[in-house]
Amino acid sequence: MPSEAGFAKGGRGRILAWQIAVAVFCLLAWHVLTATKILDPFFFATPLGVIERTWKDFASGVIWRHLGVTLLETVLAFAIGSLGGVALGFWFARRATAAAVFDPYIKAANALPRVVLAPIFALWFGLGIWSKVALGVTLVFFIVFFNVYQGVREVSPTVLANARMLGMNDRQLLRHVYLPSALSWVFSSLHTSVGFALVGAVVGEYLGATAGLGYRIAQAEGVFDVVGVFSGMLVLSAFVVAIDAAVSVIERRLLVWRPESAGSASAQG
Repeated sequence: MPSEAGFAKGGRGRILAWQIAVAVFCLLAWHVLTATKILDPFFFATPLGVIERTWKDFASGVIWRHLGVTLLETVLAFAIGSLGGVALGFWFARRATAAAVFDPYIKAANALPRVVLAPIFALWFGLGIWSKVALGVTLVFFIVFFNVYQGVREVSPTVLANARMLGMNDRQLLRHVYLPSALSWVFSSLHTSVGFALVGAVVGEYLGATAGLGYRIAQAEGVFDVVGVFSGMLVLSAFVVAIDAAVSVIERRLLVWRPESAGSASAQG
C-alpha cells in the first residue's frame, strides 16, 4: 500500500484535481444555499455575482492600482520582516547571554496586540504605505525570528563537534552547518508569514488609507456592498496563493539537496 508521501509525490495531478473539486463543491454549495434563500443573498452575496464583479474590476482596470499598492506593501513588509527575523534569530541563537537578557523584552513585544499599534504607526509614518509596511513587519518578524532561533538551536551538537574538529571557523559553520539546518525552519515560517504580511497591509489600509485592497473592502462595507466585500476577499485569497506559490518555487530550488523522506523512498521502492 503506498504511503501518503508517495501518493503526494507520485500524484500531483491527482492532488490538484482534488483541490479543484473541493473549490467547485464549495462554490456549488454556496450557490445552492443562496439560490434557495437558506442564506440571504443580501448578506452572503452569490458566487456568480462575486465572480462577475471581480471580472469587471479587472477588465475595467479599476482594481490594478489598488492591487499594486497592496502588493508593494506586502512585499516590503515580507522582505524587511523576514530579513530582520532571520538575522536576529541567527544572532540570538548563537549568543546565549544576549538571548537570556533580551528574552523577556522579545516576549513582551510579541504579546502586544498589533491592531493597537496600527493607529500609532499611522501617527508616526502617516497614511502612506510605510505605516502599513511597519504593521506588516511586526507580524512577520516574530514568526520568522522564533522559527529561525529554534532551528539554529536544534543543530546537532555532534555535528557541530565534528565540524570544529575538522577545523571549521565561525563563518564556515554558519554556511555549512547552521544555515542548511535552519533552512527548513526558515521556509516553514515564510509560508506562514506571507499571509501575515498581507494581513498587516490590509488591516492598515482598512483603518486609514487612500488606496489598496483593504481600502476598497472598507469602502464596500461602508455602503453595505456585500458583493464588493466578497470580491475583495476573493482577490486577497488568490493573491496569497500566488505569493505562497512563489515562495514554494524558491524553497524547492534552495532545498534541492534535502534527502527524500523515508516514506517517499519506500513508496518508490
